[in-house]
Amino acid sequence: MNGAPLLLVSLSNIGDAIMTTPVLEAMHALRPDARIDIVADRRSRIVFEGCPYRGRILHKDKEAPLRGIAALVRELRATEYEWAVDLRTDFLPVLLRAKRRLLRWRARAYGEHAVERHMGVIAALHANRAIPATTLWLGPGDESFGREVKAGLKADRLLVLGPGANSPPKIWPAPHFVELIAELQQDFDAVALLGDEADRSQSAAVAAGSVLPCLDLCGRTSIPEAASVLSVARAFVGNDSGLGHLASATGTVSLTLFGPGDPARYRPWGARADWIAAADGELASLAPRQAAERLRFHLRALEMAQSR
Repeated sequence: MNGAPLLLVSLSNIGDAIMTTPVLEAMHALRPDARIDIVADRRSRIVFEGCPYRGRILHKDKEAPLRGIAALVRELRATEYEWAVDLRTDFLPVLLRAKRRLLRWRARAYGEHAVERHMGVIAALHANRAIPATTLWLGPGDESFGREVKAGLKADRLLVLGPGANSPPKIWPAPHFVELIAELQQDFDAVALLGDEADRSQSAAVAAGSVLPCLDLCGRTSIPEAASVLSVARAFVGNDSGLGHLASATGTVSLTLFGPGDPARYRPWGARADWIAAADGELASLAPRQAAERLRFHLRALEMAQSR
């Protein structure tokens, strides 16, 4: 890559970082010959590791904010950037050597969704072009993990569930997930459960009640491995968490369940990503049959589109 380098300051959580990848893709489309350096957190850098046109991935030291910012600025000032795009702060590019600085307070949002707001930061460059999809770049080793899981379950039609979330009000009760599996047993061959160690008690309850063969992977996969499983699934259903954003970034049909939260702004972004919300904001009141019907509608629509 021979063009002047570009800089993107991304976000820290996995789901939030994935929602910045349309900006990264748009920057690359506008300057395909340029390397793009990325500022991320240690936990979100995994989103960008496989990006074929990225340059360096740099971190802020959150344990020592002032010293960390100073060190980051010193490192970044060694490079003169053509564009410095900041989706996280309102000041960092001002301290850097850049021909053009694109900041949040100057954004012209394309709409209410977080992706549309992020894209608004580069609206002066991107104009009225279509907003790219979210993206996750998997390596060959990552891709094989999902295929092995699917083969082990002997499941042509794999349903992946995300039974956990980062707060109790966002967690659909385990019996609801069990009932959802029963509702969908004619549409799928097996189930895989994804999440972290904190989700293990919830996932164990779901696995114990599943009428389909069920593999509990909670706390047992890396982010790329989880994405690999999602990429080979027929569909994903889960709570409002980073897994829904991972699913949408792999192009898998997904349904995210909302109780509290703002789906208009934070739902997964993608043509095959849908969401359903409890009418009263209490996730437990969302009926499994309602979620099953919504998912089945999208599966049928995809089948019809693929058969044309």
